Amino acid sequence: MSPNINDKVKSLAPDLTKTYPHSPHAMLAGYVLARRALDKCRAELAGTIGDYHFDCPLDNLFLGFAGIKGSDLRDFVATGADNKAVGKWIEEQATKRPRIEIIRWNNDLRYKRISELPDKMQEFMEDYIPKNVAPEVIRHIRYFFDIFDAEEKRFRP
Repeated sequence: MSPNINDKVKSLAPDLTKTYPHSPHAMLAGYVLARRALDKCRAELAGTIGDYHFDCPLDNLFLGFAGIKGSDLRDFVATGADNKAVGKWIEEQATKRPRIEIIRWNNDLRYKRISELPDKMQEFMEDYIPKNVAPEVIRHIRYFFDIFDAEEKRFRP
């Protein structure tokens, strides 16, 4: 682990070589995907990210909608901020929107079908799903977030 990462970050970072980040459904500062992105950010900083990636296309769904750069979130998280402080920072930094717009965005992602994803993401998922989701579970996948919950053993058909 990098010696310049403070002990607070290390203590908050999940070891993603041994466990999973939060579900895409988990919320922080009123946004789906935000808690998962935070887990991956901390793990990257602590050197425990494993096969995951921070500031990836999934994280960028949240970051793009919120109008936050991954590098800015990383810099703030590197201070050792706890979940409450990161949530407050996100609320302060995010593009100001009416609450209903954020709710609609959250619900759109929660219930987005794979067929509703952009073409490039559909192509990626066509290969990703059979490699990462148990065959007996694949037929029960209905929504985009189900893929990650199934892969990470949280999905119950």
